[in-house]
Amino acid sequence: MGERFVIPAKGLSKEHILRALGERKAGDADFMSPRTWSLVYYLGEEHTALVREAYNLYFSENALNPLAFKSLRSLEHEIVRMAADLLGGGDAVGTMTSGGTESCLLAVKTWRDYARARRPLLRKPEMILADTAHVAWEKGADYFDVKIVRAPVGPDFRMDAAAVEKKITKNTILIVASAPDYPHGMVDPIAELGELAARRKIPLHVDACLGGFFLPFAERAGYSVPTFDFRIPGVSSISADLHKYAFAAKGASVLLYRDMDFFEKQFFVSESWPGGVFLSTGLLGTRPGGAIAAAWAALMGMGMEGYLEMAKTTMETARRLREGIGAIAGLEIIGEPMGSVFSYRSRDPKVDIYAVGDRMEAKGWHIDRLQRPEGLHAMVTPRHAIVVDHYLADLAEAVVAVRANPDLKRQGDAATYGMIARVPLRGAVRHEVFKMARSMYGAEARPDAGLGSGSDGGNK
Repeated sequence: MGERFVIPAKGLSKEHILRALGERKAGDADFMSPRTWSLVYYLGEEHTALVREAYNLYFSENALNPLAFKSLRSLEHEIVRMAADLLGGGDAVGTMTSGGTESCLLAVKTWRDYARARRPLLRKPEMILADTAHVAWEKGADYFDVKIVRAPVGPDFRMDAAAVEKKITKNTILIVASAPDYPHGMVDPIAELGELAARRKIPLHVDACLGGFFLPFAERAGYSVPTFDFRIPGVSSISADLHKYAFAAKGASVLLYRDMDFFEKQFFVSESWPGGVFLSTGLLGTRPGGAIAAAWAALMGMGMEGYLEMAKTTMETARRLREGIGAIAGLEIIGEPMGSVFSYRSRDPKVDIYAVGDRMEAKGWHIDRLQRPEGLHAMVTPRHAIVVDHYLADLAEAVVAVRANPDLKRQGDAATYGMIARVPLRGAVRHEVFKMARSMYGAEARPDAGLGSGSDGGNK
């Protein structure tokens, strides 16, 4: 039997509790240093202090009831309007959610119900997405009983629009595109997909959880950015995370629809519950007011000037990194990403890219792994500007070490959600991941149980 945990008979002192928490955090990823390349978006202590104070002002408030906490409804409304303006939406409507995953889940539910209302005989709704779409869409399909139809990506790792059209059937309820995708930082051909969606009268959702609060600022700063938002007539809905490049507190995302008739299908209403008439616009009932207030504070505190400067610094830092990695013998950037997210792989059979990742982690870098194709991943923020040269030097050294020592190659690893996956049989991977989950969450759990190191798959 495992160690027994019970509520203490007498409450511990504040000092004891905070000291214990500090000790537990000591081994976690150090997101305040620029050695972490995902999970947390950190601009520095001045901005973080503002966001933290705004969050604490609304620490106990609950956005479940907009009539009780009218200020939260006002703040959320302003955030949605700012997001709609940024994303070319004009009169677009929507709501805040707890993060990108909830935004994706709600979009699946909304477009499923929208299709059912217009096609009562629809039995098995289908949605089309690329392999590079975020795994949250797979979760949404599982939760809401929608069949996933996979469209291939081309040699440029972007969704193949011609292939998408061939996948459309009478059961298609939705096309999903990424701006950009998490694995490789590529923006799908959304103008092309928008034309197709409009012509075939199928909703097109743009998953801009990564790029929604970055690409518009990069475009305004003068960089070449493909149009991906509501300026394309065929785009029906967009998700964009505030807790990423808007630098808000976790968890905050916004989900926008072009039309209220679309958005209405997201609502849940119960008029007969003994507890009263119940309306919910999202998956959550209780919604933390702190996340809404912190998101509003982040937008107000940064302003257009701050976000433009953030985009410039990030774009320049990402360019330096991509060029430096491309200059290391044996490595190449995957595709041609133009934004803040990219991945790279080995083109030298003697250089195992996962072993390179291991060497980098031994040097103190938190490195994310990809599969299909195998690669390493980076999500760049302005904080990384000061470590570009150090990162590239360590990476070059890691490549040389792995090339010189083939025994560093790892075999038989399997992992989950952004980690390594090398077991030949996919069913075996699934089995091992379930085993890991049971060991982490069972009554005799080992919370640190795992199968390797990796990321949260984009922190949706």
